Amino acid sequence: MSVREPAKKVKKSELRREAILQNALKIFDRQGFANTSLDDIAKETGVKREAIYYYFNNRAEILLHIIRPQSESLVEGLREVVNSKASFQDKLYGAIRNHLHRFDRHCLEMTVSLRDVYLEDAREVRKEMDKIWRSYESMWTELIADGQKKGDFEKYGEPKMIAFGILGMCNWLARWYDPKKAIAIEELIETYFGMIAFGLVKDRARRSVPSSDKKVAPRRGARSTLVGITLNAVK
Repeated sequence: MSVREPAKKVKKSELRREAILQNALKIFDRQGFANTSLDDIAKETGVKREAIYYYFNNRAEILLHIIRPQSESLVEGLREVVNSKASFQDKLYGAIRNHLHRFDRHCLEMTVSLRDVYLEDAREVRKEMDKIWRSYESMWTELIADGQKKGDFEKYGEPKMIAFGILGMCNWLARWYDPKKAIAIEELIETYFGMIAFGLVKDRARRSVPSSDKKVAPRRGARSTLVGITLNAVK
């Protein structure tokens, strides 16, 4: 009996911690991080507020534990795609699929991550997550740049601008996508890849892209991370 008791305690502790994270995730998604208190999380979990402090120091730490694993997995998935020996077209498809597929399996985590992490009361979370997202953005930029150098991608603009444009489009799913509705994520992956890789305008209707002599200087002080840029457009 004495041998089994510690194992039971550890298992119960892990289950309680996971329950706190899952309930916090649901509340963050439902009413937003800024409008959620530790009392809300405790009530949803069926414990006292003091019990939360046994596992987490504050709401920001709970938010970080919710979104960091998914973000790290996102980066690792893209790294596998970029380092593969596939064609650049296949790499582009794999990169889009890696990103969008998270909205099906981890919809709430992605939604909360993209929507709530830039709030003022989540600064410590933002500081840590910025490192992860910059790495992710850099790999996307590298993918576009290498594809352009190889001649497989059109040089419509700077690689970073194109990468940010694609990710901004993909990240907008956080604002409207519901995995319970009729549109399957696999259909969205095919649709987004088709638009990004081949465009909407058919060959017979295409004309040269109009150029502009006016060069726009980059805005000083703008956020460098894609998620920040995406959310700025929402506000």
